[in-house]
Amino acid sequence: MAGTGEGGARRRSELREFLMSRRARVSPADAGLPDGGARRRTPGLRREEVAVLAGVGASWYQWLEQGRNISVSPQVLDSVCRVLRMSSAERRHLYVLAGLNPPSLEVERADLHMCEGLGRMIDAWMPYPAHMMDAYWNCVRYNDASASVLGMRPEAQDNCLVMFFTDPLYRSRARSWERNAPQVVAQYRAACSERPEDDGFQEVVARARAASTEFAELWERQDIAPGGVLSKEMEHPLVGPLFFESTHMQVPARPDLIIVLHTPEEGTDTARKLRWLASSEGRRGALYPVAG
Repeated sequence: MAGTGEGGARRRSELREFLMSRRARVSPADAGLPDGGARRRTPGLRREEVAVLAGVGASWYQWLEQGRNISVSPQVLDSVCRVLRMSSAERRHLYVLAGLNPPSLEVERADLHMCEGLGRMIDAWMPYPAHMMDAYWNCVRYNDASASVLGMRPEAQDNCLVMFFTDPLYRSRARSWERNAPQVVAQYRAACSERPEDDGFQEVVARARAASTEFAELWERQDIAPGGVLSKEMEHPLVGPLFFESTHMQVPARPDLIIVLHTPEEGTDTARKLRWLASSEGRRGALYPVAG
């Protein structure tokens, strides 16, 4: 279950300590059991109680907690996690200790406030473009520089993959569009492969295929690439060429969100131009944009 050698022994020891600590924090009342009164010498649930509530044998659970080499399935581990009231992060940790492929982190209700904090980070990235997407690349939030440079706007705020192929304003400014299009599609296929049973990705792909023959042709190539840094060259109607490194970042506590930060490339005057666009003079100039 947990491997052999020094590393395996260390993991089995940590598995034992971890399960004992999770068991100790769940009271019988939390689990819907009588507390046992004075007969209960230690707080928390007994091993036998965890086994009954999880629907497994008492001996099997004892062996699990001892880190013995037994067969462990995700379904049984999930039952134990439910009884011990584990968070998504704790559930993932238990899978790792038990030698199974860990599941994806789920967003905890207590972590929902992080979205606002990430939004403030995007705003603080000014005068550089930054935006936030969900797992399907639906645009969640963007800063003023993304509006000024990338053309993000309320009437076009949609799925970023679809808009990459269909938004005429973005395409008129993206001088690196043809070079980047295959990489963008390959990165989206990589995101899909992480959750092959998720219909949300397939819906986006269907939309993109229906809206763009270019996307459909690239999708048929079956190329796949991890998200990371992408070089972009944009042509702004007021300041001319802008050169960026676009970086995809995922926050472990919010795996449902992706932060996209645009950093000016070294050796260019992009940073200076962006500062001007964000200035009062640049904002006045944006009131009378040159048609792109």
